[in-house]
Amino acid sequence: MSLASWRVALRIARRDALRAKGRSALVLAMVALPVLGVAGADVVYRSSVLTPAERADRLMGRADALVQLQSPGSIVLQAPDPGDGTDQRQPTAGQQPTPEQRRSLATDPATLAGQLLPAGSVLTPVEGYNAMGLASSVDGLLRTETGEADLGNPVWRGKLDIVQGRAPTADHEVAVTRQFLDQSKLEIGGSTTLRGLDNRPFTITGVVEDPNQLKTVGLVARPGQLAALDEQNQSGPNSWLVQLPTGATVDWAKVQEFNEYGFTVASRSVLLDPPPRSAVPYYSQDDSQGGDYLNRTHVVIMATVAGMALLEIVLLAGPAFAVGARRSRRQLGLLAAGGGDRGQIRAVVLGGGVVLGLAGAVVGVVLAVVLVVVTRPWTEEYAGRRFGHLGLQPLDLIGIAGLGLVTGLLAAVVPAVQAARQDVVAALTGRGGVKPPSRKLAALGLLMLAGGAALALYGATGGLGSRSTVVLGGSMIAELGMVACTPMVVGLFGRLGRWLPLGPRLALRDSVRHRGRTAPAVAAVMAAVAGSVAVGIYSASSQQEQREEYTPSAPRGAVTLTAAYSPGHGPSLLPAERDAVAQSIADLGTRADIGMVRYHGDCRTDGSCGDVSVLAPVDRRCPLDGLAGPSPTDRERYASDPRCGRNYSGWFGALVSGGPEVLHNLFALHDDAVEKAAAQGKVVVFDPDLVENGKVVLRLSEPYPPNTSSSDGPPPHHDVTVDAVAVKVDNPAAQAYLTPQTVSVLGLTSTDQGSVWLPATTPSGSAEQRANAAVSKATGSIYSFRIERGFQPQSGLIMLGLTGFAALVALGAAGIATGLASADSQQDLTTLAAVGAAPGIRRTLSGFQCGVIAAMGAVLGTVCGIVPAVALRKVEGMGNGFPGSPPAHVVIAVPWSDLAVTLLAVPLLAVLLAALLTRSRIALLRRTG
Repeated sequence: MSLASWRVALRIARRDALRAKGRSALVLAMVALPVLGVAGADVVYRSSVLTPAERADRLMGRADALVQLQSPGSIVLQAPDPGDGTDQRQPTAGQQPTPEQRRSLATDPATLAGQLLPAGSVLTPVEGYNAMGLASSVDGLLRTETGEADLGNPVWRGKLDIVQGRAPTADHEVAVTRQFLDQSKLEIGGSTTLRGLDNRPFTITGVVEDPNQLKTVGLVARPGQLAALDEQNQSGPNSWLVQLPTGATVDWAKVQEFNEYGFTVASRSVLLDPPPRSAVPYYSQDDSQGGDYLNRTHVVIMATVAGMALLEIVLLAGPAFAVGARRSRRQLGLLAAGGGDRGQIRAVVLGGGVVLGLAGAVVGVVLAVVLVVVTRPWTEEYAGRRFGHLGLQPLDLIGIAGLGLVTGLLAAVVPAVQAARQDVVAALTGRGGVKPPSRKLAALGLLMLAGGAALALYGATGGLGSRSTVVLGGSMIAELGMVACTPMVVGLFGRLGRWLPLGPRLALRDSVRHRGRTAPAVAAVMAAVAGSVAVGIYSASSQQEQREEYTPSAPRGAVTLTAAYSPGHGPSLLPAERDAVAQSIADLGTRADIGMVRYHGDCRTDGSCGDVSVLAPVDRRCPLDGLAGPSPTDRERYASDPRCGRNYSGWFGALVSGGPEVLHNLFALHDDAVEKAAAQGKVVVFDPDLVENGKVVLRLSEPYPPNTSSSDGPPPHHDVTVDAVAVKVDNPAAQAYLTPQTVSVLGLTSTDQGSVWLPATTPSGSAEQRANAAVSKATGSIYSFRIERGFQPQSGLIMLGLTGFAALVALGAAGIATGLASADSQQDLTTLAAVGAAPGIRRTLSGFQCGVIAAMGAVLGTVCGIVPAVALRKVEGMGNGFPGSPPAHVVIAVPWSDLAVTLLAVPLLAVLLAALLTRSRIALLRRTG
């Protein structure tokens, strides 16, 4: 075709789009919606990934470097950004320390850092959020992180920012976080006191914010104001912000010099211009431990997400142009009757793809940017982290818009070919034949679905070189196979009509009869739902993995009180602590007093005590047990070994003692048989793998001899074998439980170590603050009282953006695709009106027609979304494994409640939209033949 012919075709397409504004708006929206989703996710991703300059600001404010002491006398290996990884190496037995190591051990850290820096450098100690305290609130005492900084000094800008009010300028003034104000119910200008300091209140002058930790409950005072709180840092700070004299820099060679003395350094000049990977010793070690493996894992994930998004655009845009072509059949028939050839007819339909595809792509990109800008404050607050910037990458956005245009044009190819091949008389009269679904196409679709799924799952665990291509290709083949099966599946759904009422039965029969318009709409909904389901399963699996890694100290909602240990004195404070908790929180329920089982009842004067622990059978014992200071490589190699992952998370030691209420409150265990076995003198063990033939081995360990530590090997010990009963609990707060009588029979002792209550409902934040105040007043301790609130899920900015835009595309596509199907069936509604059907009947039929399409698409999309989600999770599992060791445990969690909502919400939305948008009065159309 000539350029003039294309110009005419585009003019006709533009005129047709303006004439049928409603249909054109739906087509445009269908193209714009996936573009909006992809562009929105891209903007969120680009905005959340910090540039080197932004990373430097978050790390060190306006300073030139951040110097941190890791361990005096050690040699440090680090990445150019220490946050990307560090490793420490201590001198091995018999190895002489280097001169740098001896100097590190003999010199004050701040003095040594100053000597290594250029003359005139200024070191500012970093004391941000490094100690825990109790601050007075409206309800009592609020547990808060505390830090010190001169926030009026510009060096802190970017690391700690004043976002409201002013920086503290005088003693006894503090800046607090937004979370502190929300939970304490205080305001700027109010005052708070800190437990452990004098009673003089601190005035709140402003709100301080760490851009990386928006959910922190904390306060920052001027340097020197909170020194008494930080009892563990009496030796002084171990981190400094460095301001260099004009013209001076800390280059990579200077960073490595610091490493020789046990420091890590984040240098602004190094972050902005990092050294080549070959010049970083840490990477040569890291590559041998799988660093490049992890990088390739990220490539696989990003490639799969991008490829699935591209496929989703094609599947969503296809039915839009198919409906447009069918609605223009008469016009295209007239063009053919007037002498237009097939190429010109194809050009007109393709011109519609160009016009509406370009408009939809531009609208989608613009709306995505606007939506991210409008929702940015809520997104950042929910994720707990600020964007580095609004990441509008022109090449990305132009590429996404161009991708939308090209895929829209490709989606119009099949409708264009079909329009060019249609019979002229049938087009002019509005008649069309109904063809049965192709069995060969359905068989090919089933083969593609099974083969694509198998290919994607194989690629997730196959060779590194082809994983990206295999996972992406397999996922796309599986989804295309489902698209090919759609006409057959529509026919299978039609068999359900015999059990449905009249309205749904007619809608289902109509959908089966007109597969040509039903299948593309179903494919569109399927593509959108598949993307949403894939993101949902991936997100739920990631959160479930975090939940499994979380180790609670007691059952959810439990109120825990422990004695702050002080030889011969700590437990005597427990009665006052118990009374304080009971008076502060109502309806606590039965109290369980916990005893910590010891080998020796009395500790040595240096605080060392004998311990009792449960020893695994020989064949189930961790290879690291008994080793003197296992190397980092050994610890990494056995990190995924289940024999080395047996941990308990309680505050009362490995073995606990007390009455039966200890089993009820600390382990949420109510079992008469277990209580009877314990009363008979058996040890109740909470890890069945530790019990063999009804026996368990207890290791009784002496205190470490003076001047020794765990790096010198285990202390003197001996083992005893006792009867045991094994029981599995969700909260292993200890290894085992013994009754007081059993403790006495075994020659052990039990020290009163605290109490646990398990109320029917979790106490509120206000009740916790009241109890904090009462316990602190009674004992002066700020660490002894806790409420176990369970795992608190957190979402990163990238996953939050993907989830939000995937849900938006799924719901929007369901509404628009069913709207297009409704527009395509207007002739049926006109016929109903002609024979006297009431508006309610027409609305019901239209609603059920769209609901059937949305329901089929939601079911098929749910099936399709599982494949890429499972494949990507397996890719991550392989990426987290240590080379040469078994792959890491892969958690696959299906959010059944979310899937149920999707399967119900998408069809319901389609029904409601179709019923509401179907007009009560329909103008009768003249006959066309």
